[in-house]
Amino acid sequence: MIETCHLTKRYGSKTAVDDLTIRVQPGQVTGFLGPNGAGKSTTMRLILGLDHPSSGTATVNGQPYALHKDPLHQVGALLDARATHPGRTARDHLRVMASTQGIPTKRADELLEMTGLAPAAGRRVGTFSLGMTQRLGIAVALLADPMTLILDEPVTGLDPEGVMWVRNLLRVEAQRGKTIFLSSHLMSEMQQVADHLVILGRGRLLAEKSMAAFINDASGCATRVVTPEAARLRDALTARGAAVAEMEPGVLRVTGLSTADVGECAARQGCVLHELTPLQASLEDAYMKITESAAEFAAHDPKEVAS
Repeated sequence: MIETCHLTKRYGSKTAVDDLTIRVQPGQVTGFLGPNGAGKSTTMRLILGLDHPSSGTATVNGQPYALHKDPLHQVGALLDARATHPGRTARDHLRVMASTQGIPTKRADELLEMTGLAPAAGRRVGTFSLGMTQRLGIAVALLADPMTLILDEPVTGLDPEGVMWVRNLLRVEAQRGKTIFLSSHLMSEMQQVADHLVILGRGRLLAEKSMAAFINDASGCATRVVTPEAARLRDALTARGAAVAEMEPGVLRVTGLSTADVGECAARQGCVLHELTPLQASLEDAYMKITESAAEFAAHDPKEVAS
């Protein structure tokens, strides 16, 4: 388990992490989201003891990371995959890391196979592409089979096969009971893999809840209705206090009533329905809604700039 309690980090007059209290539970993938400059990377560095907090605490499995006698067995981390010696081969890099923790060297070969790097095991890391470097970084994180994984943008530079591999890997590791703390800007990917979310804005906690609850809260109550009797159904729904918008001929967007209420109203009116679908926001929609005022670096709409 990862826990922070009133965690704060200041750099001069700049507060990068502001009174952050969270708990990252085992057995699930926890997505860590926030705009650029929100404090995500700083939080991960504080958890791993790479930075010291101005106040508050961060613990992994009950104590500060730096106090663990077997750190790689406790936490596998990927913060910067390119932080490797470029002159080492992939195999040598893994074997050196393994030797520091008493891990058998055969584990290096197992991970080279698992990550798809076996054909490049004898190549120097400095010649690797970004995607290959990411795979090597993930292999290092998995080296001691730790029960906690902290991964910062692990799919950056990966091709579609690699992205799917990471997605499946995280699901399997979570099913094994591991604690997984995952940062990414790829909302579509995060929506597929994360069970729980922690969202920061300007260093402060904006939301901490399940993926389903976060999206449902942002979606409101909206229903898509396709019917050849749109005008009659619209009048009936409006009379019941619903707001109805015609998205296109025969297609209505209804808010203010549950999907079940919309269907019951249509049945009472004898209206034929071709579709009755609850509308749900995407993770990207929900994320943009909650962070719209929390982005430190916000670009202008190109249309506004052009005008």
